[in-house]
Amino acid sequence: MPKTIQAACGAVIINNNKILLLKRKKTPESNHWGIPGGKIDWMEKIEDAVCRETLEETSLHISSLRLLVNVNHFDVEQDAHWLAGVYLATSFKGEAQLVEPDKHAELGWFSLDNLPTPLTQATEQAISALREQLPSKVVS
Repeated sequence: MPKTIQAACGAVIINNNKILLLKRKKTPESNHWGIPGGKIDWMEKIEDAVCRETLEETSLHISSLRLLVNVNHFDVEQDAHWLAGVYLATSFKGEAQLVEPDKHAELGWFSLDNLPTPLTQATEQAISALREQLPSKVVS
């Protein structure tokens, strides 16, 4: 059977110089902290998917999206390769809530100088890109 690449998305949401993270319960990367996101549905635009996934996981309505980085996630245990477009959301409405307790154990806002560990591969790559691309006052 031929190998395929799976499509996913993620959202970096910053509020008061803190990033929103969720602690995963399920594989891959169970017990890791990560940005909101997930699979892209068939014939769904990636920007629509990142908004849908963020709403489903956190109840936040995100907007003003800008592509931050394309992330490669290699899951050797499940023999999978995920490609995820990660977007920076510079605006949102609502209050962040843990909407899917079957998938996530915790939700919180964290300073980039004091992040929980361990982080998912996508989150590590997204934070690295964020630090490279944005003024220090936004991510300090």
